[in-house]
Amino acid sequence: MARVYTWRGMTIEELQKLDVAQFSKLLKSRQRRTIKRMGMDYKRLIARVEAARKKGKVVKTHIREAIILPSWVGMNFAIHNGKEFKQTEIRPEMLGHRLGEFAFSTKRVLHSAPGIRATRGSKFLAVK
Repeated sequence: MARVYTWRGMTIEELQKLDVAQFSKLLKSRQRRTIKRMGMDYKRLIARVEAARKKGKVVKTHIREAIILPSWVGMNFAIHNGKEFKQTEIRPEMLGHRLGEFAFSTKRVLHSAPGIRATRGSKFLAVK
């Protein structure tokens, strides 16, 4: 038997039937407040997502603070991380989170050997 994914006691199909105001009542207060105060950029993004859903295209966005809605599940987003667009597929587990959480803006630091004169002991090493 296949396991059905539920979020706050509702299946994805039930969540997708809700409008944004009804869905926001299921969120925590911080996310609910963000959706309640959404500006024109966020409303424009929702309209662009609906248009892209019909065409089956990837949605490119700089709006990292957008709350992930149930109608976006299964879509591909290209989220800007400050340097480039990171492509992400929206899964049901991402509901209620922000887009920016899935496109990291910093990389892991990988250090190599210390440079010339980086330490006290390297003062006596040959330059070559």
